[in-house]
Amino acid sequence: MQLLYSEEESSGYLCRMDEIKLTQYSRGAGCGCKIAPQVLDEILKTNSSSPAIKNLLVGNSSKDDAAVYDLENGTALISTTDFFMPIVDDAFDFGRIASANAISDVYAMGGKPILAIAILGWPIEKLPAELAQRVLEGSRKICEEAGIPLAGGHSIDSAEPIFGLSVNGLVDIKNLKKNNTAEAGDILFITKPLGVGILSTAQKRGVLKEEHLPVMIKQMTQLNKIGEFLGKIDGVTAMTDITGFGLLGHLIEMAEGSGLSAEISYSLLPVAEGVKEYLSQRIVPDATYRNWNGYSSKTGFEKGVNVMEAFNLLPDPQTNGGLLIAVNEGAVDSVKKLLKENGLGKFAQPVGVMKPAAEKTVFVKQ
Repeated sequence: MQLLYSEEESSGYLCRMDEIKLTQYSRGAGCGCKIAPQVLDEILKTNSSSPAIKNLLVGNSSKDDAAVYDLENGTALISTTDFFMPIVDDAFDFGRIASANAISDVYAMGGKPILAIAILGWPIEKLPAELAQRVLEGSRKICEEAGIPLAGGHSIDSAEPIFGLSVNGLVDIKNLKKNNTAEAGDILFITKPLGVGILSTAQKRGVLKEEHLPVMIKQMTQLNKIGEFLGKIDGVTAMTDITGFGLLGHLIEMAEGSGLSAEISYSLLPVAEGVKEYLSQRIVPDATYRNWNGYSSKTGFEKGVNVMEAFNLLPDPQTNGGLLIAVNEGAVDSVKKLLKENGLGKFAQPVGVMKPAAEKTVFVKQ
């Protein structure tokens, strides 16, 4: 096994590659690094008026997953970027997770990814370059699964390890899905269980059980390829991916952007294996509280819902979480069929419905 030494011989630094825990070198973790919703709104405020660009189909005027530019040939370019600090200790897995998460934004718009560029920040004096190389190898693996090249990138010497991708994709404009075009009566589906933020926090605290690590890694490295095919179903009216603001935050974005409210059935939400066990131990990411403070006033609960548990689960920051899909009733059977054909049959159970705008943006019933 290779031993790695620092350049400062006087420090006596000596470690094995597999003994370095990346999560100990970062304050945040995965999509939990996101800036709080209310703070982000403040940052994005501007008094400047941008010139109208007729080809820009999706830009800063909405809270969507990516920018979209009309290429004037019936197709559009999807452009996005996403990066964060380590959510797992293994460098190869970190590269895979960060890459799958970034590529997901293209799938969430109904598109097909075509090209990725790497974004790397690395604390050269703290962590060996060999670990950064492993991060890139993990990224190449996921890009290969997505059928795209990792075609270049940019790196800096940073205080904490950071990795992600800038990704471009293409979509037929008629198949483009946005997060603000849902309609009242639409049925809601999600394509992955909730709770990876809780599992990753358990790992960082050193209490994640051995059998739950592969559960967490598998979910966060699974590409949301189904989004490209969902984009081709006319009755899919809106779509987004569930990431750092949790299911609740991204559902609120969808509802508010569409001028609607939403109702979800808490008992029908899929939850990752082991999550409720860690919740009982009060293992919750700090970002959960940040998220909840940002939109608690917009959320109502039916009597009988376990509000304390829901408070910890619904705002849980997801890293490469599943897709949140709004589907009109006439297309529900087509969506269920597609999910089943792609090994996602257990997510063919609707979890909620879009409603006309009400006092609360999201109402959680049993």
